[in-house]
Amino acid sequence: MTEIQKKLYDLASATQKKAHVPYSKAYIGAAVLMADGKMYGGCNVENASYGGTVCAERTAIFKAVSEGGAKEIKEVMVISDFDQPWPPCGFCRQVIAEFGTPNTMIYTANHKGTMRTFKFGELFPEAFTPDHLAD
Repeated sequence: MTEIQKKLYDLASATQKKAHVPYSKAYIGAAVLMADGKMYGGCNVENASYGGTVCAERTAIFKAVSEGGAKEIKEVMVISDFDQPWPPCGFCRQVIAEFGTPNTMIYTANHKGTMRTFKFGELFPEAFTPDHLAD
């Protein structure tokens, strides 16, 4: 793990513990590194209506945006407690597409030492991006 990956892992791990998951019991933590070098962490927050649930990745990204950080994502770390690390869901991939690039690095990890690395373009080829709305 690189120094940046370790910092992202530690932040994602710390926020994972704060998850509100009374329904799924799936504690997920995420951390994003923005273009300005700032990192933001987030956890999943479930809701009884299910549709109101927000994933850890989106929480971290929304924090970066709402706190006035850079709006370009450089790297994302997602941590779960499962045998195979969980990748970002479809909703999260779409939000990453809004603020990332095909070269944004995505790391999925667990606490057993398994980590996978992807470029965002590998996880979400042909993503719908703001460029599609430009004239």
